[in-house]
Amino acid sequence: MKSGNYVEPTKQTVAQFLDEWIAFIKPSVAPKTLERYTELCRKNIVPLMGDVVLAKLKTDRIDAAFTKALRSGRSDGTGGLSPHTVHHMRRALIKALEQAVTWERLAKNPARATTPPKVERKRMTVYDAAQTGALLDALRPSRLFVPVLLAVMCGLRRGEIIALRWRNVELGDNLRQLSVVESAEQTDAGDVRYKEPKSGRARTIALSSTVITELKAHRARQAEEQLRLGIRPGPDSFVVAQIDGSALQPRSLTREWTKNKIIQRSALPRIRFHDLRHTHASQMLSSGVHPKIASERLGHSSIGITLDLYSHVMPGMQADAAERVDEAIQRALKPIG
Repeated sequence: MKSGNYVEPTKQTVAQFLDEWIAFIKPSVAPKTLERYTELCRKNIVPLMGDVVLAKLKTDRIDAAFTKALRSGRSDGTGGLSPHTVHHMRRALIKALEQAVTWERLAKNPARATTPPKVERKRMTVYDAAQTGALLDALRPSRLFVPVLLAVMCGLRRGEIIALRWRNVELGDNLRQLSVVESAEQTDAGDVRYKEPKSGRARTIALSSTVITELKAHRARQAEEQLRLGIRPGPDSFVVAQIDGSALQPRSLTREWTKNKIIQRSALPRIRFHDLRHTHASQMLSSGVHPKIASERLGHSSIGITLDLYSHVMPGMQADAAERVDEAIQRALKPIG
């Protein structure tokens, strides 16, 4: 009490506090974010420590709960939760209890001192240049062709592809680029909203000759298709859309990729739609594109994210860099003797 750290104890439980916190953050976070926090709190955290009085919650109790979650945390009783899920549980609890400190329900945040679970990053599977070419050739007659083209040749995320409009695409002789200014996000309830890109800022992506040609042909086909339905396409029209010009849902694109019969009949490895973006990134870096340029093209908030995600591509680049430096120095050295 003398130091000013005394907090009046209450009988509020962790479950009651988390419900209050979720209601508090609802106006200030995105629907998808709220959905995720609600799921983590009510489905994962509350069953493990919801009955604990908030004022008595200690670090060791939280660590024990996380250990139990890893061992037997699945609600269907089939085993433990993944370290990735427990990692997100920990982050959500830290954020929630930080608010408890602000509200003077706790003197300090006991979740901050907990031990995070070790999350092993899975090695991503990507296509090489030959496989990418085979994929595009196979999908050319289908409506999946343009979304895949934008992912594998431009590095766009699924939501960015869905939200792309023709007003943000420049296909002229002097300006050949597209601007990523928004992204589509879908909640579990099925609602779709458009928000700023993941990095929080727009970015511009230069287009190759192949992409320019394909997008011009696509725009002509799309306009013809919509005009037959009595729809006049305009600048606000979506680049990737349904036959009547209406927007696609992000999950419908994932479903089409997963169940596409052309891909299923091919000899290509099965990868996620998001791995097409990883394919573009890996091919850029392995081709010698500077990581800073790759980072800007991918829309990462920092070059560190790019280097961390694609470190498996770096060894070859380092060897090549070492040889180039060696060649330059050898040319500069005076002949011996």
